[in-house]
Amino acid sequence: MSRLDRLVLGEIVGLWVFGVLIFTVLVTAGSFLFQLTEYIAKGSSPFQVAGLAGLLLPGIMAKTFPMAVLLAALLSFGRLSGDSEIVAIKAAGFSVPRLVLPVGLFGIVVAGAAFVFGELVVPWSARQALEIRKEMDRELQGTTLQPTSRPIFENGKLRAFVVARDFSFARRALSGVVIAVYGDDDKVSFFLDAEELVYNDEQDWRINGSAKLVPGDGGAVVTFVDGVWPREVPRFSATPSDILAQTLRDLDALAMSEMGRQIHRERENPSKDPGQLANLEFGYWNKVAVPLGALVFGLVGAPLGIRNHRSGAATGFWLSVVIIFGYMMIVNLMAILAQGGLFPAYIASFTPTVVGLGVAVFLIYRRNR
Repeated sequence: MSRLDRLVLGEIVGLWVFGVLIFTVLVTAGSFLFQLTEYIAKGSSPFQVAGLAGLLLPGIMAKTFPMAVLLAALLSFGRLSGDSEIVAIKAAGFSVPRLVLPVGLFGIVVAGAAFVFGELVVPWSARQALEIRKEMDRELQGTTLQPTSRPIFENGKLRAFVVARDFSFARRALSGVVIAVYGDDDKVSFFLDAEELVYNDEQDWRINGSAKLVPGDGGAVVTFVDGVWPREVPRFSATPSDILAQTLRDLDALAMSEMGRQIHRERENPSKDPGQLANLEFGYWNKVAVPLGALVFGLVGAPLGIRNHRSGAATGFWLSVVIIFGYMMIVNLMAILAQGGLFPAYIASFTPTVVGLGVAVFLIYRRNR
């Protein structure tokens, strides 16, 4: 590592940590502060609310990692420029692309860290936060259920339909379950009424408690207990992650591999929701595209940070906010277009990255002239 690289990285690393902290506080305050204070005002335990806030932080931090690279690049290059070190570096024969190189490498490292963090830590914390919110709502409102329904297809034909009064991802359980089984004549042949279905370690749903199998023609009712599955009822193959993804809008709760499996299942589902499928596909590719924002922001922020002596250090703060706001506007526009079917999800996800890299190349070229 050359002296130039050590100089640039020495400036940017500390400012990046500062950027993560400041953006995490700002995003948390803007997104969740009102909701958290409302829980306390309604009587929830401050310790429970603090636990919820702690579980929400990883999802926020995974997004602020790239944002902080932009702020760090703007401030560090602004300081180097303000102290005439950029002039000295150019006089020593170094070009702007060479000067920006360590920033790009740092952006790649941060992008990798953000991706790993988003895959290993964020899904677990987001799921725990969902369960805590559900429990707090239940305590405050008396009861908060998450009803769900899902069809069972065999060879493209509807064989059964599952309806549950409540779904708990933490317990991997469906409560108050009724399964309507359809015969070859497309009429209901059986009803399975179960107290609870639990997804076990063998990746299969089992009856927990008692269940009744009621023939559609009014025949004799058969009772089943703990684990026995009636042969008249098709197996329910959906996993808890599948059920969670069915109505989930906060895709932080799903890792990329889980999302990929859910997308595959949805594509094979004859009754799939195109909007939800597009949302899952966009979220899937965003698991890579969002961390890559660290590289984009670094390459954009470095040349923009090279300023004249009349510009104040505060310029970096408002400029980073403006750039991030513009970037997020493009991301949201692409999400809408992808869900409307106008663009494939992978094109919509990576368009902001491609646009940002194009802007970075242009800025570096201008500063190098």
